[in-house]
Amino acid sequence: MPPISLAAADDRLEALYVLAVHTGMRRGELLGLKWGDVDLEGGAVRVRRTQARIDNGRRLALGEPKTKQSRRTVRLTPDAVGSLKRHAGRQRDEVEAAGDLYEDRKLVFAGNGGNLINPSNLRQRSVAPLLNKAGLGDQGITFHELRHTCASLLFQRNVYPKLVQDLLGVASVAITLGIYSYMLPGMDGESADAMGAALGNVLGG
Repeated sequence: MPPISLAAADDRLEALYVLAVHTGMRRGELLGLKWGDVDLEGGAVRVRRTQARIDNGRRLALGEPKTKQSRRTVRLTPDAVGSLKRHAGRQRDEVEAAGDLYEDRKLVFAGNGGNLINPSNLRQRSVAPLLNKAGLGDQGITFHELRHTCASLLFQRNVYPKLVQDLLGVASVAITLGIYSYMLPGMDGESADAMGAALGNVLGG
C-alpha cells in the first residue's frame, strides 16, 4: 500500500485514497462519483460522470466522461467495499450534524457542506498534509500517482494489458502499453482479484 494511503487511515477522505489505488480511477471520476453509481452489495461502481472546470476554469461542474472507454463499471476489492461502507457511515453523521446547512448532492466524496470538492483544496488541505505525515512532502508526489500505483501493482501481478486498459478507462491498449510497458512482467490474471491479492500481500506480509 502506498505511504499516502497508509497515512490516510481514519482520515475523513480515507476511502477516496483507497479507491484511487484499488481502482485506478481518475481524480475527476472519483470526485464526480454519486452513491447511485455505487453497488456495495455487488462490489462495483459505475463511472458515468467526471468533475471538470468550465467557464474558462472559473467553475466546477459535473459532466460526461470524455470517451466511451471512460464510461465503465469497475469491480471493487473487499477492502475498497469496506472502506466505502465506513465512509458512508461517517458521511451520514456529517449530514445529520449539519442539518439544513448540508447541500446533499448525493456525492460519495463531498466537501463539509455537501458541495463539490475543489481539487486545489484537496491538494492543499488533504493530499499535502498526508504526504507530510508519510514523510514524502518534499518529493513532488501528486494525487495522480495513485493511478499509476494501481497500474504498477496490477502489472506486477501479471495482469493482461487489456484488462488494465479496461479498468483504467484508457482509450486503447497501445496507449496503456505506451505508458506502462516498463512495468510489464507478464500477461495473465484478473484485475480486481489480482489487486486484492497484491494489496493483501503488502499489508499482510
